[in-house]
Amino acid sequence: MKAKLIIAFAGVALAAAAAAGGAMWYLNPVPVKAEAPPRPAPEKKPTRYVTLDKVIVMLRRAPNEQAAHYLSVDLVLATTPEDEKEAKEHLPLLRSIALSALSNRTLAEASAMTVDQYAAQLNKTFDAAYVKENHLKPFSEVMVGKLIIE
Repeated sequence: MKAKLIIAFAGVALAAAAAAGGAMWYLNPVPVKAEAPPRPAPEKKPTRYVTLDKVIVMLRRAPNEQAAHYLSVDLVLATTPEDEKEAKEHLPLLRSIALSALSNRTLAEASAMTVDQYAAQLNKTFDAAYVKENHLKPFSEVMVGKLIIE
């Protein structure tokens, strides 16, 4: 009688283990990996840098402020060798756009901004100016090379 009971319990345990294993296999199938063709590495173009030196801006005076304050910034344009000449030809336009974008700040506002904020503002301003004129930008990014606020 004891042997039959032990065999019965072993059979139930074996059946339960088999059912659990089958359920795990059914509910968690091994995903079949689709072999995607390898993507070619993107072609890296060399970057050239064009500088726009000494954009000097007189900051707006705050109420009751007597002294004049200035902001001087050197900009660096990231471009490709093919667009480098055109970027250099656009420097007077870019100086004018940067001047108008930066001249509406007071000393307190200009001092509160970081270099990254200046670069982001100038990138947005240049993007908008080129879209407005329906031209392609001959550079990909504007970076601030030097910033002096007096």
